Amino acid sequence: MRPALVGATVLMGLVVVYWTGLFVWQRALLFPAPPLAGVAARPSDAEVVWLETAGAPVEAWYLPPLVGARGPAPLLLFTHGNGELIDYWGTTFEEPRRRGLSVLLVEYPGYGRSGGAPSQRSVTAAVLAAFDWARQQPSVDATRIIAYGRSVGGGAATALAGARPVAAMILESTFTSVPVFARRFGAPGFLVRDRFDNLAAVRRFTRPLLILHGEHDEIIPVAQGRALHAAQPASEFYLLPCGHNDCDQPWAVIVRFLTEHQLLPPAPPLHQQSEVH
Repeated sequence: MRPALVGATVLMGLVVVYWTGLFVWQRALLFPAPPLAGVAARPSDAEVVWLETAGAPVEAWYLPPLVGARGPAPLLLFTHGNGELIDYWGTTFEEPRRRGLSVLLVEYPGYGRSGGAPSQRSVTAAVLAAFDWARQQPSVDATRIIAYGRSVGGGAATALAGARPVAAMILESTFTSVPVFARRFGAPGFLVRDRFDNLAAVRRFTRPLLILHGEHDEIIPVAQGRALHAAQPASEFYLLPCGHNDCDQPWAVIVRFLTEHQLLPPAPPLHQQSEVH
């Protein structure tokens, strides 16, 4: 056998082994659930909700507004990144909660204290169950539930928006699809089991959409955020001065977006704000 043919055969064998490894381990790579050790305590005002799915119970935390609401309040349904837990986010939403927003932090199957195993199907089932729970609550305005997804959570948010009448959607540091993301690792699209085609979902979404992306994102390049924006020209795009995991939530931008689309009432006058405790 000629040396060139031997080399090509060995190379093809290595590619097959690599692709096989990617196919077998891809969910461990896409959903690397972190340990619970060392996480912050749950906020004292958080209501623990156990969502019933076809797989196993999934945990969520409901955080009420920090100001008295006149009637049911709008709700941010938040889905986090793939290397995070809802425990990381318990105190992050205090600013929008002071503006009258409630928040539902949804865990993923197989993460934290939740049962089951993560996949596109199981994560989608969890967020649908979360939405269905929220719209049955007297404290939540079912017409003002906003999907907010970060990183892989953007895939959960677009899946929710495609199946339930969310009032608006916020995508932060989100990829166009897993196959496009996987190309960076030499994985062909046909190997991808959990595709999260966010680009197609954004094209179909006709309600208010805000896209946030770090200018220096080293994991999901900002070009993917721009592509999502281009897929829905009516969307708003906001560039963040950060990478992927070091971004602060631009609450002023988010509050303005929600207020302009009448999903949040305007801020009260300063003399009234000073009376809120």
